[in-house]
Amino acid sequence: NCSDGLDYLAMAKFFKGLASCGAWACFDEFNRIDLEVLSVVAQQILSLTDGLRRNLPRIIFEGSDIPLVRGFSSFITMNPG
Repeated sequence: NCSDGLDYLAMAKFFKGLASCGAWACFDEFNRIDLEVLSVVAQQILSLTDGLRRNLPRIIFEGSDIPLVRGFSSFITMNPG
Protein backbone atom coordinates (compact mmCIF):
# COMPACT_ATOMS: atom_id res chain seq x y z
CA ASN A 1 0.00 0.00 0.00
CA CYS A 2 1.15 3.52 -0.74
CA SER A 3 1.41 6.02 2.09
CA ASP A 4 2.12 9.69 2.59
CA GLY A 5 5.67 8.70 3.57
CA LEU A 6 6.45 7.51 0.04
CA ASP A 7 8.69 9.98 -1.80
CA TYR A 8 9.72 10.37 -5.43
CA LEU A 9 13.10 8.72 -4.79
CA ALA A 10 11.45 5.54 -3.53
CA MET A 11 9.08 5.55 -6.50
CA ALA A 12 12.06 6.00 -8.86
CA LYS A 13 13.66 2.87 -7.35
CA PHE A 14 10.45 0.92 -7.95
CA PHE A 15 10.23 2.14 -11.54
CA LYS A 16 13.92 1.42 -12.27
CA GLY A 17 13.50 -2.16 -11.12
CA LEU A 18 10.24 -2.71 -12.96
CA ALA A 19 11.49 -1.19 -16.21
CA SER A 20 14.79 -3.06 -16.06
CA CYS A 21 13.22 -6.50 -15.87
CA GLY A 22 9.88 -5.98 -17.63
CA ALA A 23 7.81 -6.56 -14.49
CA TRP A 24 4.38 -5.27 -13.53
CA ALA A 25 3.29 -3.73 -10.25
CA CYS A 26 0.08 -2.37 -8.78
CA PHE A 27 0.39 0.56 -6.40
CA ASP A 28 -2.60 0.37 -4.08
CA GLU A 29 -4.15 3.50 -2.55
CA PHE A 30 -2.06 5.78 -4.77
CA ASN A 31 -4.13 8.76 -3.63
CA ARG A 32 -2.38 8.65 -0.23
CA ILE A 33 0.85 9.97 -1.77
CA ASP A 34 1.42 13.72 -1.27
CA LEU A 35 0.39 15.90 -4.19
CA GLU A 36 3.91 17.29 -4.63
CA VAL A 37 5.28 13.75 -4.94
CA LEU A 38 2.53 12.76 -7.39
CA SER A 39 3.61 15.58 -9.68
CA VAL A 40 7.18 14.22 -9.87
CA VAL A 41 5.94 10.63 -10.22
CA ALA A 42 3.80 11.69 -13.18
CA GLN A 43 6.95 13.04 -14.88
CA GLN A 44 8.79 9.79 -14.11
CA ILE A 45 5.99 7.73 -15.68
CA LEU A 46 5.95 10.04 -18.69
CA SER A 47 9.69 9.54 -19.19
CA LEU A 48 9.33 5.76 -19.10
CA THR A 49 6.30 5.62 -21.40
CA ASP A 50 8.03 7.97 -23.85
CA GLY A 51 10.96 5.55 -24.00
CA LEU A 52 8.59 2.65 -24.64
CA ARG A 53 6.77 4.56 -27.38
CA ARG A 54 10.07 5.36 -29.07
CA ASN A 55 11.18 1.71 -28.81
CA LEU A 56 14.36 2.67 -26.98
CA PRO A 57 16.36 -0.25 -25.57
CA ARG A 58 17.83 1.95 -22.79
CA ILE A 59 17.03 5.32 -21.23
CA ILE A 60 18.56 7.71 -18.75
CA PHE A 61 16.11 7.65 -15.85
CA GLU A 62 16.67 9.73 -12.73
CA GLY A 63 20.41 9.85 -13.46
CA SER A 64 20.83 6.14 -14.19
CA ASP A 65 21.27 4.41 -17.55
CA ILE A 66 18.76 1.53 -17.38
CA PRO A 67 17.48 -1.07 -19.82
CA LEU A 68 13.87 -0.54 -20.82
CA VAL A 69 12.24 -3.95 -21.20
CA ARG A 70 9.03 -4.01 -23.20
CA GLY A 71 6.15 -5.38 -21.19
CA PHE A 72 6.98 -3.28 -18.15
CA SER A 73 3.89 -1.68 -16.68
CA SER A 74 2.53 -0.13 -13.52
CA PHE A 75 -1.04 0.14 -12.35
CA ILE A 76 -2.65 2.12 -9.55
CA THR A 77 -5.75 2.01 -7.41
CA MET A 78 -7.27 5.08 -5.82
CA ASN A 79 -9.67 4.65 -2.94
CA PRO A 80 -12.01 7.33 -1.64
CA GLY A 81 -10.72 8.64 1.57
